[in-house]
Amino acid sequence: MRTLALVTASGAALLTAGTPAPATLAVAAGPEAALAAPAPAPRPALSDPRLAPVARIHRAPVRAHRSAPSPSRGRRGPVGAAELLAEVSACTQVSHGEYRTDEGTSATVPVCGMPGAVFWKADMDIDCDGQVTAACDTGTDPSFHGDTAFHTSDGKPLNAEELPYVVVPGRSGVWDYAAAGIRGGGVVAVIHGDKVEYAVVGDVGPERIVGEASYATAKSLGIAPDPRSGGAGSGVTYILFPGSEVSPIEDHGAAVAAGRALAEQFVRG
Repeated sequence: MRTLALVTASGAALLTAGTPAPATLAVAAGPEAALAAPAPAPRPALSDPRLAPVARIHRAPVRAHRSAPSPSRGRRGPVGAAELLAEVSACTQVSHGEYRTDEGTSATVPVCGMPGAVFWKADMDIDCDGQVTAACDTGTDPSFHGDTAFHTSDGKPLNAEELPYVVVPGRSGVWDYAAAGIRGGGVVAVIHGDKVEYAVVGDVGPERIVGEASYATAKSLGIAPDPRSGGAGSGVTYILFPGSEVSPIEDHGAAVAAGRALAEQFVRG
């Protein structure tokens, strides 16, 4: 004869009040099942079916760690000089002729174009034009001119000692910067060696000469900024981003932020 203990849906045994706890019955597959010894009152244990889901939760691995990005998939740093130079290693000429780097030299520098940028590779002469400062005046620069083609938000000439800016060649049949989408305040990446400085288009120079930037641009790149004896004879790359504009033009922080974003798009798509 078998006696079975009935269990409710919640797992509690149906016991008659005041009736001793029944013996636990081990039910085998065949008629040889035997009556087991009386068991003490049940105690919660990890093997208890009612606690099994809790036990499984506590044994589960921490999934948040699995979904964390690996270091190799993290965001890369700002675009560097080598990446920018690799993008402009070849030139598709867009100018109708070439530019000189100085008076009396041969015209050897083309303006090159590609989607998202125009560029040239030249020297760097120091432009100290604009506001009179300790570093830029008629005493420090024999060719000093107290104005710039583009002005600050309050109508003043730019400050060459403080603001990194680039000089573009005057509009001519060789190349027209405005027709190419370049305007005052446009963003420029200036590269020398392993350094990149983000500047703005701040002044317009002679129609047949290219390769000039402000005192502040040269200083930030480690180039001697003295307008008489400084500058670099070669090895400077100027990458201009058509359609860009920093406003106000004197906000260098905004130029750096915009330049980094444009360089990222230009190099990494």
